[in-house]
This record gives sequence, structure tokens and C-alpha cells, in this order.
Amino acid sequence: MRVEHEDAFASELLHSKRFERLSTADHGLATELVFGVLRWRSRLDAAIASASSQPIAKLDAEVLNSLRIGVYQLGWLERVPARAAINESVELVKAARKRSATGFVNAVLRKLAADRGWRNRPHEATTPAALAEAFAHPMWLVERWIKEFGTDNARKICEYDQQTPVTAIRLREPEVEKELLAADIELAPGALLTDARRVVSGDLTKAKAFHEGRVVIQDEASQLVAALLGRASRLLDCCAAPGSKTSVFADNNPAATVLAADLHPHRARLLQRLVRADHVHVIAADARNLPITAYFDRVLADVPCSGTGTLARNPEIKWRLCPDDLPDLHARQVTIFSSALARVAPGGRLLYSTCSLEREEDEAVINEVTNGVPGYGVVDCAAELHNLRDSGRLAWPDIPSLTSGPFLRTIPGLHPCDGFFAALIEKT
Repeated sequence: MRVEHEDAFASELLHSKRFERLSTADHGLATELVFGVLRWRSRLDAAIASASSQPIAKLDAEVLNSLRIGVYQLGWLERVPARAAINESVELVKAARKRSATGFVNAVLRKLAADRGWRNRPHEATTPAALAEAFAHPMWLVERWIKEFGTDNARKICEYDQQTPVTAIRLREPEVEKELLAADIELAPGALLTDARRVVSGDLTKAKAFHEGRVVIQDEASQLVAALLGRASRLLDCCAAPGSKTSVFADNNPAATVLAADLHPHRARLLQRLVRADHVHVIAADARNLPITAYFDRVLADVPCSGTGTLARNPEIKWRLCPDDLPDLHARQVTIFSSALARVAPGGRLLYSTCSLEREEDEAVINEVTNGVPGYGVVDCAAELHNLRDSGRLAWPDIPSLTSGPFLRTIPGLHPCDGFFAALIEKT
């Protein structure tokens, strides 16, 4: 209900203190139910509509969400008996003080439990409409991805978005790995980076090293983007919170001066708590109009974006986003990029990045700001990736697949990570 009506994010809510009292098993089930409903919402609603005597639009939100939770268990969780799924949804309606709807919820779920036709999942879908229906994505997004990446890759993106993504971590201290293994947390090597790890089993959030900030949950694509910054003595991070990329640079450059800015004071305070290092200085400032006159040899502009590369982790985004949001995001990103570019020292570099798959937020921003502007050049990210491979840090063998022209581009499903875009601009 909070995700739907307060624009909250499920991943943040599920890791809030409110859920600390749950056992690991109960927390896992709660997470499965919430993310399952968010990932498959359109498929669930279609099933409910087929069995309901009332239009979905007229159902109370508590009733509709109770039905969605029940239908998800009936169709996707084989270990939950149908009787239990139905009874629990009826109890949820009672708890929400919607007792008049208990008979309706019971009837809809029993009908769907008896008729298994709605559970069929077509695997040969190739048209935008069929892909959108089969993999529970808005059709306008699927159409864009087919146009941009081709039908096969669009299908891979949709498939990846519907699965629980691997938990990737960054070890801030090499000796932490032994500590995690001793705490029954099984790890596997990173797929993109040799110094990344993937959690195979175990509850990382219960580990002492996690609470002390010595191990950080960070998608491998995000770690790879941060690795492109390289080494420098002065860094400005324009849109820093929550600070995952700031932390990578700070750890790799302990002698550097790092200035991290974020628009919102509460996020700046959170950043200060998460990135605990004496050489990192945090301020609350608007990246579109930075109150800074100094120049930096590295500037990071990890701009606010649609987040369409992270739908596996944030499935609620696909139901909130609409096409009209993209021009507004583009305009904001152009302003931030231009402001950040003005703070690059001669010979320095700016790294622009998003976790978006949309061209308006990526290539179009770079082209609009840099085309015809003297003194700046686009650096070929392929060369930087080769440097990372030669230094032993890049594990992914197919470097061309990670690039789109001179830019870094990871695609969910094609690569085992979130979708990120990155561009390196050098002040010549």
C-alpha cells in the first residue's frame, strides 16, 4: 500500500527497522510476496479481472492488493497450498476492516485456484504486445527497447527484470571475505569484476562487517562505472547520495580530497554516515547550480534518472513511469551535466552516468551538451575497459558487448547486472 500510494520503494521499506523483528525465513517470504506482486502486477490484475464480477478500478485498494497477494501465491509459489493462500488473503481483508469483501475475495481466489488456464506463460512471445503481456511490462517500454536494442535483447531485459537479481557486494577490506565465510555466508567470484563478490547463500544483513560498513551491497555494473574514474587527487561527486560510487573512489584514492554534494540535507547526512572517511567532505547543494568555484581533476555526475535499468530491483518504477517523464528528466540531466562540466580542471575528466536504458537520458544528454563546444572530448570507454582488464580487475571477457560507440552500456539479461550507461568527457 505504501509503495502504491506514497511512492515509497519496496527495497527501502523491507530493510527498515520495522522489519527487524522478523525471522530470516519470514523476512524472505515477505520480500518474495512484495516483489512478486510488484513484478507481475499486470498479469495478476488480468487474472483477477477474468474472475471478478466487479471492474478492478472499482475495488478498494486493500481488497485489490489482498487479491494480488493471493493470486501471486496461487500462480507462482508452488510450496504454498492454495487453501492457505486463499485464507490468508481473506484474513488480510478482515484486518484492513473490509469485512464486507471477504466473500468476494474468497470467491475470486477459489475460482482462479480451480481454473489453471490463466497460469499459462507464453515463452515464444515476439511482438511488443505479447512480450508486454507475458513478462508484465508496460508496452510503451517494450516498444522502445525493441527499437533500441532489438527484439532478442528486449526479451532478455524483460526476462531479467522478472527474476530476483543476484546480490553483489564490494569488500572494502580484503580480509572481510574470510570473516563472511566464517559467518556461513557463501560467496562466488564477480562476473564483471575480479574484486567483486556475489552472495550465494547466507544472510549478509546479519553480518557484523555489513553493519560496520566494511562490506557494501553494490551491483557490479555500478562498481564498474565507479572504476572508470581511475585515480586522481581531487574529486567532486555532484549527486552523491547514497554514496556507493563516492565510497569506491574514496577507498581507491585514500590521499585524495573528495567533495560529495547532494540536493537534500537528509540524504547528505545519510551519505556522511555511510561513507565514513576523513578525506570525504559532504555538503548539501543543488547540482544544477553548484556553490563551488574550485576545479577538480575528476568530476562524477551520477544523475537522477528514470531507473529503467534497475527494474529487477525496483519493479515499482515500471508502473509509475510514463513517456512524458523522459523530457523532464532529460532537461534536468542536461543542466546538471553542464554545471558539473564547468568544474573540471584542464586535463581532468567528468564521468556522466545513469541507471537508465533510455537514449534521452544517455547519449542525447552528452550530444546536446558537448556538440560544438570546444575544449572537451569524449573518451572511448573501451580503452579504459582494456586498461581494467590488463590490470586484472575486469573479469568480463567480451569488452565490445559492454560498449555502445564510445560509451559504456550494460544491458540486463545480456549482462548479469543492472543496466547502466556511462560517458567519460575530458577537458582538453
